[in-house]
Amino acid sequence: MSKKIVVIGGGAAGMMAALSAAEQGAQVTLLEPNERLGKKLNITGKGRCNVTNNTDIEGLLANIPCNGKFLYSAFNRFNSADVMAFFEKLGVPLKTERGNRVFPVSDSAFDISAALERRLKALKVQVLRDRASALKIEDGAVCGVVGERGRYSAQAVVLATGGVSYPATGSTGDGHRMAAEAGHTVTPLQGSLVPLQGIIAAGIPCVRLQGLSLRNVSLTVFENDKKIYTDFGELLFTHFGVSGPLVLSASAHMRHFTKKRYRLEIDLKPALDEQQLDKRLLADFAKYANHDFQNGLDDLLPQKLIPVVIELSGIPGRQKVHDLTREQRQSLLRVLKHFPVEVSAPCPVTDAIVTSGGVKVGEVGPKTMESKLVKNLYFAGELLDTDAYTGGFNLQIAWATGRLAGQSAANEKE
Repeated sequence: MSKKIVVIGGGAAGMMAALSAAEQGAQVTLLEPNERLGKKLNITGKGRCNVTNNTDIEGLLANIPCNGKFLYSAFNRFNSADVMAFFEKLGVPLKTERGNRVFPVSDSAFDISAALERRLKALKVQVLRDRASALKIEDGAVCGVVGERGRYSAQAVVLATGGVSYPATGSTGDGHRMAAEAGHTVTPLQGSLVPLQGIIAAGIPCVRLQGLSLRNVSLTVFENDKKIYTDFGELLFTHFGVSGPLVLSASAHMRHFTKKRYRLEIDLKPALDEQQLDKRLLADFAKYANHDFQNGLDDLLPQKLIPVVIELSGIPGRQKVHDLTREQRQSLLRVLKHFPVEVSAPCPVTDAIVTSGGVKVGEVGPKTMESKLVKNLYFAGELLDTDAYTGGFNLQIAWATGRLAGQSAANEKE
């Protein structure tokens, strides 16, 4: 008789766990309160779904700052090449872009979730619209799940409810609560890949630049004045601070807000070194020699940015361009190459793309994803205390842990 398994959570890790268990011959029930499976999956990568990162295991682990070693067995069983082969076999052609990021050729996340749903259906996985509220545990082993709409007996349970980021997608923290009730330690939860709150230096509020998007700029993160990260791309000023792809990536490196200070420096003209930029300034100033300084930067910067740059440079806006000294020009150059943003805090975890923190990995078997405290209970995905930088690495964690948890749940002897 086939083994009865309940998977809680119909996101990336949960769907992978359910179909992996069903492939081993298990009778699988997947509980998901949302109308659609993969609700969060469908909005990843701006709706394009960054499926994985086309790199080797060492490359994957290098991009996981928190508990990467715990994932070695999972990645060894289901690496990024395996993930790519898996989806292509399901009929989703993939492509590799800058930074080894892997996307569907169609640029549609729905193709990924639809392929998983088709596979679940083909394997006769029973998908029920119910929210799990408690685990049923007897004699140190899980034996069922209590839902809002029913009770489900099980010989194994996979908990894959996600973190607490994007609660509208169903990541409400239920899984962490159930894990804690089962005796597991849940490490502090905070946002990773999250917008940042802060001000421009000299007390200038970011709201003055709200809505301004800067492309092709370089961003450097300083932790207690030590440079810890730099990248190139696009960012956005908001009413509370800064956001955009560059900032979300940078935030994953900023993990000690309670103990350390963080600041950002934006190089507004990364294509030019200081000498080249100085030549550019001299050319612009020759063109606008008889204008006020505040009108001499129109060719160099977005209109919204000019008053703030002038304020930071300390140069009077009404001073004539032909009267600018070399020292004043150097002051302007410093602002252009090191535009400062003081970071006060990350935005709340509900605004984050992924959750940092979760079920303590020391209480989970890395070769099976089974709880060390409760027999027949398995964990997968963002629920675990491990997270990664941007680039497809977080979904790779979901696929690999889901695969391992599902297969282990189906194959482990009771």
